[in-house]
Amino acid sequence: METEAEVSPEYQTVYSAVKTLSGSNSQLKKLLHFKVYKRRWFVLLVLCLLNCSNATLWLTFAPVADQSAQYLQVSLEDINWLSLVCMVVAVPLSLGTTWMLDTLGLRITLILGSWLNMFGALLRFCGTPQTEPAIMRYPIVMFGQTLAALAQPLIIFAPTKMAALWFPDHQRATANTIASMSNPLGILLANIISPMIAQTSRQIPSLLLCYAIPACIICFLATVGIRSSTPPTPPSASAEASSTEPFVKGLKLLMKNRAYLILLLCFGAGMAVFSSFSTLLEQIMCVQGYTNDFAGICGALFIVFGILGAGVLGLYVDKTKHFIEVTKINLSLTALACIAFSVVSLLREQKAAIATVCSLFGFFGYAIYPVAMELSVECSYPVGEATSAGLLFISGQVQSVLYIILLQSLTTRLADPPWSTCGNAVLSWRVPLMVLAGLFSLFTCIFVLFFHTRYKRLEAEEEATYGTKPGSGSTTTEHSLSINT
Repeated sequence: METEAEVSPEYQTVYSAVKTLSGSNSQLKKLLHFKVYKRRWFVLLVLCLLNCSNATLWLTFAPVADQSAQYLQVSLEDINWLSLVCMVVAVPLSLGTTWMLDTLGLRITLILGSWLNMFGALLRFCGTPQTEPAIMRYPIVMFGQTLAALAQPLIIFAPTKMAALWFPDHQRATANTIASMSNPLGILLANIISPMIAQTSRQIPSLLLCYAIPACIICFLATVGIRSSTPPTPPSASAEASSTEPFVKGLKLLMKNRAYLILLLCFGAGMAVFSSFSTLLEQIMCVQGYTNDFAGICGALFIVFGILGAGVLGLYVDKTKHFIEVTKINLSLTALACIAFSVVSLLREQKAAIATVCSLFGFFGYAIYPVAMELSVECSYPVGEATSAGLLFISGQVQSVLYIILLQSLTTRLADPPWSTCGNAVLSWRVPLMVLAGLFSLFTCIFVLFFHTRYKRLEAEEEATYGTKPGSGSTTTEHSLSINT
């Protein structure tokens, strides 16, 4: 890995000379070659592994709820709280996390997150196999889950900040996409690994050990491998001339930013729709006789195609910088997929149609997440990346709780149809699904019609690099500089 000493003297001379300029000599600024470092891929790898590990800890028990309840000697409602605790803890800690990322830096935040993640995983395992009486197992596991929940906002808010600090402008969206999509990948792995290992209640300790070992390895990699929050020299003009506002002042600026507030509301609604879909999918489909296995397949298709769509879109926006156009188009297509799901999920014996709609729902919907995070930075620059992206996450979490409560309150009890595979009461989801599709369509229309913004970070980079203001003859895509890899 490169250090300050490895930067060539010639580069340091040019870099120092350009850095002292006030912006008047645009020709000399063009001599600046922003250097990037191979270690940026290691930082990205550690963040991806952390995101993936934390997601598996969050969803460890949901796919094996019956076995977990039997081993821990608690009810299914208590098992559900092992997942819900992450949401309960994350929301109040989110503002503190954004302050920490923007003030204390990426390195301290990721290392703290990795240690909390590791301690949570170890406590869940070490406290259960030999714990007597057995009634003490659940409190110990819950404490471990809470530690992992404390790590979640430290990890999940970091991709935008990491991409801005370590990657050049033509790789930022791709890096953000890779880091962000590692979280749903962890959810997918948990849905596969947990049922595979814990087929009986006696195998729950083995399952917890399976998740604890990677958490320890990742903590070691983060602690030893991440040496600094930033590279020796900045990878882009915005990183070199970073003037991010103080945390409190940044919040005030965001609250006065009309474009950001529209994004905050509409994207938060989109996240709420996805959370509602993931949470209620099995309950919706069992009414029409679809098995839990098929519901699990649809959930897996939702995530797999979502990761694929995010990867494709991340590469596209890195090359074109069409953040607004891509977000509006994908939101519209996602709204259509949501409407389609609200119809086909109420039909019997339509497995192919439901699987196709779930795949399209994930492909278009998940792809919006990393692009919208980058768009939040573009429309709110110079507010800190963690602050602008973190508030989007908070909006999504709060709206998710409200949506799930609303949708459940709109269900009505049905006489048990002979084809139902629901284990408990059979509920009609016709009205809740119509409301869900209607709300998503409404917020999509608001975003498409009223969201307009300049790409403030790209404009700042162009001006810092060429000494020109937008509209003076150079485009925002012409400021890419020579990259030494």
